[in-house]
Amino acid sequence: MLNDRKKEILQAIIEEYIQTAEPVSSNVIVNKYGVNCSSATVRNEMVDLEKMGYLDKPHTSAGRVPSAKGYRFYVDELIKEDNISMEEIIYIQSKLQTKVNQIEDLTKITTNTLSEITHYPIVSIGPNVHTQLIEDIKFVLLGSRTMMAIILTDSGLIKETIIKFDEDVTEEQIQTLGYMFNHKLKGKPLDSIDTSIEKYIVAEMNESLNVIKQILNEMQRVINEQEQIYYEGTNRVFELPEFKNLDITKSFINVLDEKDIVIDTLNSGIADDINIYIGDENENEELKDFSIITFNHKIHGKSVGTIGIIGPKRMDYSKVISVLKYINRRMNQSGLLGDGKNKK
Repeated sequence: MLNDRKKEILQAIIEEYIQTAEPVSSNVIVNKYGVNCSSATVRNEMVDLEKMGYLDKPHTSAGRVPSAKGYRFYVDELIKEDNISMEEIIYIQSKLQTKVNQIEDLTKITTNTLSEITHYPIVSIGPNVHTQLIEDIKFVLLGSRTMMAIILTDSGLIKETIIKFDEDVTEEQIQTLGYMFNHKLKGKPLDSIDTSIEKYIVAEMNESLNVIKQILNEMQRVINEQEQIYYEGTNRVFELPEFKNLDITKSFINVLDEKDIVIDTLNSGIADDINIYIGDENENEELKDFSIITFNHKIHGKSVGTIGIIGPKRMDYSKVISVLKYINRRMNQSGLLGDGKNKK
């Protein structure tokens, strides 16, 4: 258990190290952070914090740096969540002025805004398709053998695909199929689109249409296709001193190349919460040198995607979390998505 003085010193060391990436001395703590004790007392406390595992001492310096345990205590107990300037607030408000036409556009806006303010690489994916409920299914005949299928979910997610048939279909057939798909599937999860629907529609129409199987196969394909990942600011990471280490740089590039790692990481967090993984807390070996913050954000109670911030363990956690929470709060206040759907 840390007493108040140890907490104050640990917080000062972490915040100084986040800013400078240089080992922190007792003199800096006393002179810059106004700790009400002598340098000798601070040094003794730093020795204790090191023995307790909250600090590390580089071999080439008399100063100390935070350990993974120190960062964990900081984000759990000491972090400030109002670390956002008026200039940043005005910038965020300007970015959130425009209503969007698709939920994917909202994910891109959020990703870009976060990267611009935090200067860290941001990755994001839209909402998990298998948690989405079907709001509407539209079939639009484009030609005698070509149709567009559009699936709209309750969160505003859109899945669309062009289907080409081996036989002619009529407008009347397409309208009937659209009515029957909606009658059976509206309000159901996206993964309800399966072979049972084919049997239901064939039975209701009293005839077997080859087009039904083609429609189902193509709709299942577009629903199950790999989630699209958005990247923003990946080049910024190479400006950080940690990335002078070639092994760390290679690990970072490998992570970006492995989409499965990114998706698994973004989907690993607890819903409706900010999740912070520091160094070895990351399950994947490629992520051991990094800290990851994930956030499943919602608007009007509907998930609009998951965001991941990737940075060194020296990440400015206070800034990132403050900006994340402010953006999410503004989105829910601004009516960016109107009534929660993707309509203007």
